[in-house]
Amino acid sequence: MVVAIAGEHRKVPMSEHTTWRCGGAADRVFAPSSLDDLSAYLAGLEVDVPLTWLGRGSNVLVRDGGMRGVVIQLCESLSEIVLEPPKVQAQGGASCARLAILTAAAGWGGLEFLAGIPGTIGGALAMNAGAAGSELWDFVESIETVDRKGARHEFAAGQIKAGYRFAEIPAGHGVVAGTFRLEPAEDPAQPERRLRELMNRRRTTQPVSQPSGGSVFRNPPGGHAARLIEEAGLKGCRIGGAEVSRTHANFIVHGGAASAADIERLIEHVRDAVEEHSGVRLELEIRILGEAA
Repeated sequence: MVVAIAGEHRKVPMSEHTTWRCGGAADRVFAPSSLDDLSAYLAGLEVDVPLTWLGRGSNVLVRDGGMRGVVIQLCESLSEIVLEPPKVQAQGGASCARLAILTAAAGWGGLEFLAGIPGTIGGALAMNAGAAGSELWDFVESIETVDRKGARHEFAAGQIKAGYRFAEIPAGHGVVAGTFRLEPAEDPAQPERRLRELMNRRRTTQPVSQPSGGSVFRNPPGGHAARLIEEAGLKGCRIGGAEVSRTHANFIVHGGAASAADIERLIEHVRDAVEEHSGVRLELEIRILGEAA
């Protein structure tokens, strides 16, 4: 007999919970109403059940066979942001863009680059999200996590090793909050001006009107993945309903009928073609989750 748990849903199509708008169903998705709710749920979770943490579903590709176990989705209910200059605290489900907008409006500089990242703070901390020459861990003072037994932990920035598109969060932990240190801008209007500039640049250089997972590949040392893909003649390359964006070559867009398998095959084709053309084997920035159909 299956016991209904508030906030838990079964056989949830991940196409409804990822920015690529594709992928099979997750066995179970749990959306906690609070940190206490999350801790209680995890404390009662079977120890052998696979666990995946997810925010708004950017930077992930869920395969067509779906995901086994439980997906913990941090979004609306764990999205509080508290400004206490020179610090700001944000829960893991808070929108990156909202944090950028609030801090810029308050005249505090540093996090404007987050406006172009379509994810949540928890995921941005876990992968050390970055753009426009900045990375999130440049501003971290501490983070809070919850382990799979439901216990809450706090780590100072110096306790977590972070680098280009990674942060070594302890295994099994999900990031549920971060505290950031900021500096007031000499000109209080400057953060909002920079934010607008970055958003305008994003609208003209990225395929923001089409479903995608964000940047597919990490930039190789001293280079740019998009440039290597374009030089290999791959802009506009298609497999099924998946296409290398004609606007930004490091994006693969979903044209409306793409399967996750189409996207994954196109990813591997791009990697192989770039390696053949330039000798560089691109590394993934996105995560591929779940099982093939």
